[in-house]
Amino acid sequence: MRLLYSALSPFARKVRIVAHENGFTVAIVLETAAPFADESLRATNPLSQVPVLILDDGEILFDSSVICDHLDAEGGAGLIPAGGAARRRALTLQALADGMGSAAVAVVRERMRADDQRPELIERQLKAIVAGLDLLEAEGFTSDQWAIAEIAVAAQLAYFDARQVLDWRVGRPALSAWFEAASRRESMVVTSVQLA
Repeated sequence: MRLLYSALSPFARKVRIVAHENGFTVAIVLETAAPFADESLRATNPLSQVPVLILDDGEILFDSSVICDHLDAEGGAGLIPAGGAARRRALTLQALADGMGSAAVAVVRERMRADDQRPELIERQLKAIVAGLDLLEAEGFTSDQWAIAEIAVAAQLAYFDARQVLDWRVGRPALSAWFEAASRRESMVVTSVQLA
């Protein structure tokens, strides 16, 4: 299998964590792709986004949630609950984390603009992130639970730090403490990116 990814992408990191937890670390070849600069990515994903997983038979999967679902089904780690309220909760929190990630990427891209930054766009995206963070603070994650919801959240929080999107820890002691513990998990450590 080949994974087209960007090292800083929180969505690609989520996939890499799920791959690690399912024992696919050696089975997946990582190939760097630049979604905002490399038009050749469109040949595998019309949206020109990462991650993209190319299976050994040539089948192409894109969107991190689809890739994670496939890897967990094949690997059997049980990171995505099979059904019921547990599945709905996990997928809803994953969707929240992914939405926050999309908002964060928009903020980062807007801040990179040399001219004509749109402060109203940044403010709107930051409001969405803050509302999501407040919900996550109230969620009460525990260190003994590590499934798709927690993985998605941890990947996004790490991205907030790496890209200095916002100081998300202020007023969120429970989420902060949980993230510090989650950051020490093997799958988080081996997928981390050290910025120069």
